[in-house]
Amino acid sequence: MNVPFSRPAPAPGIAEAGADRLLARFLGTRGLSETLTRDLHPEDQTVQSMPDCSPTKWHLAHVSWFFETFILIPHLAGYVPAHPQFGYLFNSYYEAAGARHPRAARGLLSRPTVAEVTAYRHHVTDAMARLLAAAAPPLRESVAPLVEIGIQHEQQHQELILMDILNLFAQSPLHPAYRPAEPPRPETAAPLAFIDFPGGIFEIGHDGAGFAYDNEGPRHQVLLRPFRLASRAVTNAEWLAFMEDGGYSRPELWLADGWARVRAGEYEAPLYWERGADGWQAMSLAGLCPLDLAAPVVHVSFFEADAYARWAGRRLPTEAEWEVAAQTVPVSGTFLESGALRPLPAPAGEGLTQMFGDVWEWTASPYAPYPGYRAAPGALGEYNGKFMSSQMVLRGGCCATPEGHVRATYRNFFYPHQRWAFAGLRLAEDAQ
Repeated sequence: MNVPFSRPAPAPGIAEAGADRLLARFLGTRGLSETLTRDLHPEDQTVQSMPDCSPTKWHLAHVSWFFETFILIPHLAGYVPAHPQFGYLFNSYYEAAGARHPRAARGLLSRPTVAEVTAYRHHVTDAMARLLAAAAPPLRESVAPLVEIGIQHEQQHQELILMDILNLFAQSPLHPAYRPAEPPRPETAAPLAFIDFPGGIFEIGHDGAGFAYDNEGPRHQVLLRPFRLASRAVTNAEWLAFMEDGGYSRPELWLADGWARVRAGEYEAPLYWERGADGWQAMSLAGLCPLDLAAPVVHVSFFEADAYARWAGRRLPTEAEWEVAAQTVPVSGTFLESGALRPLPAPAGEGLTQMFGDVWEWTASPYAPYPGYRAAPGALGEYNGKFMSSQMVLRGGCCATPEGHVRATYRNFFYPHQRWAFAGLRLAEDAQ
């Protein structure tokens, strides 16, 4: 049975947040991270399965370092950092914040221990609670945007924790489960339909209401030709048809860099698929399970998604097309709090489904700045802008994304060869 992740109680020793919504959200986010990791053994939290991944305890410490570095040290009088070397160990990529331990060597950090990282989290959480509870209005007004970024940042790492734990557990012949669940029940996928959208001039990008990352703006106009968007994501059954038709052996379907990876033996099926005596299985956060044919395919690269679209006689949507379509539906779907921890079959019904949750959807758009974009000054200006090269945009969130974290304008980005994210695809085509 899938058990939803409830909003946890505040960390031990912290007073109730009361009517302070920002403090309550901060404490809830911190508590959810600890809920996600409480059943992991210390050994699980220390190992790094590949350079793109990080140990769980590093994630837990890094998000604490973020609050400590950008909020507590500058704004809480008398604050004493937990350890003089934690800034070096847990800085990720902020050049302006100083030197850092090499990313690929994070799995070599047996110290600090998981218990020491937990103590570090409580040290930072207690200090943040004191700051937010006692700050005079001018100080609270100045730190509130930083706290919001910190909350959103920790939510991103909650998803990364689950991505990285799955990649780690997939290396084990024991196929351990992060959390046991019932195997998927046989279902039939909702029929695939294509929804028409007119061409014209549209506005995309964040409009300034509520939180958004800087890469979601400025809001600007785009010109779109009429297009059609698939009603749901591509399923495992449909992907199997692609494989059975030689999808991984037909160079005419592939971009050159993707085909090079096929030739090198990197791509033969979606990541985590294994062929068993009774058919295909897939490693998931519930362990090795029979393939759910009606569920969206997941853990495919941009190169694979693009090849599938060519095989299907369609294409991937641009991010502008995706956003214009997403503006017509509510932000609801299979997110982290559902407890599913895997993509679910599309619900029955007409119109667009699965636009949010289940799987991130690859688009055909490179991750580049919008017209007029300028990165913010200082270390926080390195959050998004410095990565606007050689990556592709994904939209919509996934089954490991916390509720409330994404919106129609949200731009995720990965390198086109990467597969360990909960990434799938939706087809598009030009309207005739």
